[in-house]
Amino acid sequence: MASRSKGSELNPSKVMIQTVTWKCSNNLFLGIWYKKFPEIIVWVANRENPITDSHGILTISSDGHIVILNGTKSVIWSSNSSRTAQYSVAQLLDSGNLVLRESSNSSTESYIWQSFDFPSDTLLADMKMGWNLKTGLNRFLTSWKSASDPSPGDFIYGIDVIGLPQFVLRKGSEKKYRTGIWNGLRFSGAGVKSTPVSTPTFVSNTDELYYMYKSNGGSMITRFVVNQSGLLQRFVLSEGSSEWTIMSITQTDQCDDYGHCGANGICKINKGPICECLQGFIPKVQKEWDMFDWSSGCTRTPLNCQKGEGFVKLKNVKLPDLLEFWLNENISLKECKAECLKNCSCTAYAKSDIRGRGSGCLIWFGDLVDIREFTYGDGEQDIFIRMPASELDHNQKGKRLVLIIIISTISGILVLSFLTWCMIWKKRTKRGQETDKEDIELPFFDMVTIAAATKNLSCTNMIGEGGFGPVYKVA
Repeated sequence: MASRSKGSELNPSKVMIQTVTWKCSNNLFLGIWYKKFPEIIVWVANRENPITDSHGILTISSDGHIVILNGTKSVIWSSNSSRTAQYSVAQLLDSGNLVLRESSNSSTESYIWQSFDFPSDTLLADMKMGWNLKTGLNRFLTSWKSASDPSPGDFIYGIDVIGLPQFVLRKGSEKKYRTGIWNGLRFSGAGVKSTPVSTPTFVSNTDELYYMYKSNGGSMITRFVVNQSGLLQRFVLSEGSSEWTIMSITQTDQCDDYGHCGANGICKINKGPICECLQGFIPKVQKEWDMFDWSSGCTRTPLNCQKGEGFVKLKNVKLPDLLEFWLNENISLKECKAECLKNCSCTAYAKSDIRGRGSGCLIWFGDLVDIREFTYGDGEQDIFIRMPASELDHNQKGKRLVLIIIISTISGILVLSFLTWCMIWKKRTKRGQETDKEDIELPFFDMVTIAAATKNLSCTNMIGEGGFGPVYKVA
C-alpha cells in the first residue's frame, strides 16, 4: 500500500509527482502517478537507490541536473545528463513526462533530459521504446520487484537489434517470450495493429529504431505494463470509470512461451499434444515427449550436402529465433536458396522482407528454436526447411499416394454418377414405351358411328351422368 509524503509537488492537470513510501517499509521513492488514481504509479526515479531516512529533497543542482537529496544532503539520484544549461527548469507534462529544459525554450529540442528516455515498468502514449542508434540510448521496460517494491525486478522487455529487430522479454539472461522478427510489415509472431484506443508506430532507420503508440484521443486512455510476474498487459480506462480494465495480454497461450517445444520443434496450439517435431526430425528423448516434456527438442541425422537435397515449405509460422544466422537484404529468394545449398550447415531460409513481392534473405544455421504455427493471417510467414534427398523422396511418394487417392476417389464418384444416370434414363425410356403401347391398343370411334349407336344421343339411351358428362347405352 503506497502513501504520499508531505512536501512540494509538481502538479499538472492529469499527473502528479511526489515522494512515495509503502507500508512495512521505510524506503522513499520519487514517483509519478495519475492524479485521479494515486495507486497507479507509472514512473519511479530512484528505483535502485531509495531514501532510507524520513527526509527527501527534489531540486536542481548548481550544475543544472535534477537531483534527489536525503536528510544529510547526499545525492541519492541524479538525472546526470551530458548536456547542461545555464538556466534550467524541471517540468512535469500532462503526458507524464518529467523534463529538464532550458528556461527560455519549451520546445522538445531544448530538453536536456526527460523521464521518457528512462522508463520504469510502464509505457505511456508518445513514449518511445527502443534505440537511439546515434547515441546508443536503449529504452526498455523493467518490472517491479514486487507489487509493493518498485525496485528493478526480474523481467526486462525491450527490442533486440541483432540482425532484424524483435521484442524480447527476459528474466535475467533467459528469454521468456519474443514477438518474432520484423519483416517489413509486422513482427512475424505479433501484429502491430491500431485499436479504438491507440495507433502504434514502428520506426526503423539509420538514426532510430523504436516502437511508440499515440492516443486516439476521445474518452479512453491506455497504458502498457510489464508486471512483476512477467506478464505484458495493456490497460484501458474509459471516461467516467473508476477502474482500469485489462484490454489485452500479450502472452495468450503456451505457444508464446519461448522455445516451448524445444529445438527443431513446432508449437501448434490447436493440436493435441501441442508440440510436434519438424518434418524429418524425431524426439531427442522419446520418454520425455511421452510425458509431455518437450524441452529436449528434436534431432535428426546431420545433413552432409549430398546431391538431391532440397527444401520443404512450412507455412504460417513465427520464424525461428536469430541464434546462428546470415542476413542479406539485397538478394532474391531464389538466390537465397542457392546460398543455403552452398553451406552444409544451413538448415533453413526465408524472405527477410515480405513487403510487395518480397525480398532479402535470412538463413539459419544449426537448431531452429521457438517456431509456432498460426491459424490466422496477421502474424504468419513462410520458411523453407532443408531436407535430405531421402526425406524428399518419401515426401514425394506421400504426395503421389495422396494424389492417386484423390484421383481414384473423384473417378469413382464420376463413374458411379454416370451409371446412376444411365439407370434412371433407361427406366424413363421403358416407361415411355409402355405408355405408347397402351395408347395404341385403345379403340377409336368417329362421331357418325357414336350417333348411330345412341340414336343421335337420344335421352332414351342415356343411362346416367358423371363428372365427364352423360353416359349412353349402345343400341
